[in-house]
Amino acid sequence: MNQFFGKTVVISGGAEGIGFGIAQAMGKQGMNIVLADIDAIQLEIAQEKLQKEGVEVLSVQMDVTNLGQWENVATKTLERFGKVHMLVNNAGVGSNPGSIEKTDDKDWRWVIDVNLMGVIYGTQTMVPLMKLHGEGGWLINVASMAGMMGIPTAGAYTATKVAVVGMSESWYSELKPHNIQVSVLCPAFVKTRINLSNRNKPAELKTEKENSCHQNSSAAAKHMQKVIDNGLSPKLVGERVVEAVNNKELYIFTHPNYRKVLQKRFKAIDDAFARSESSPLLADVLHEEVALYS
Repeated sequence: MNQFFGKTVVISGGAEGIGFGIAQAMGKQGMNIVLADIDAIQLEIAQEKLQKEGVEVLSVQMDVTNLGQWENVATKTLERFGKVHMLVNNAGVGSNPGSIEKTDDKDWRWVIDVNLMGVIYGTQTMVPLMKLHGEGGWLINVASMAGMMGIPTAGAYTATKVAVVGMSESWYSELKPHNIQVSVLCPAFVKTRINLSNRNKPAELKTEKENSCHQNSSAAAKHMQKVIDNGLSPKLVGERVVEAVNNKELYIFTHPNYRKVLQKRFKAIDDAFARSESSPLLADVLHEEVALYS
């Protein structure tokens, strides 16, 4: 019997894409699955698929930007399964590509509310429930390769994913004494509908262009669709998550071909430290004891 069998996982954005891929993979491990998603129709489809696979599943419609709805998911989960052992903060949206001056307040607010506050609300709601039963558990936050490197014309999306990586690193140390393992998933392109995120954007935050039926017909949109169509399958990503969590990995990568790209970033950072070491302005700092928080 594996370590997941009979335990319960809550997955935000779990009705499709990466969230559903993780649901299928954890279902195969014998976990009880709680799917929380804003799309009621997709939830029904996902629940039916899992039930046909013999998985115990509960589906709850939820907007991750609403703390009260997170609390409702927690209540229904406890009523059905008794405990929460794992949280997968998966729900996320892509930002409209654009330069600094063309990314307006509405874009920033929506992406931050979903990709950042959604993760915060989920963690604040579910982690205390894991601490309560004292059996330990798992917190898996879905970031992106954008959390490891800046993406031009995607400032809002990048900002939220960098934040998710940083919070995961912080929570890794904080939750370790409680036997709650933290991992952050940083995939590159996966076959999802993230490029169609605006379908779930609140009407009051949509621009006139976004309300147009031609918004996804541009050359850039068509190129992005092709890239996503050639991405990894969500099912494979789900299996990779199981593998990585079993190995107690903090950073979960699905695209090893990006290693060289990140190595260039790490080298640039290391080179910057070397230049700071040679600065006469910082000579007194060089040998000071490093203050750590963990």
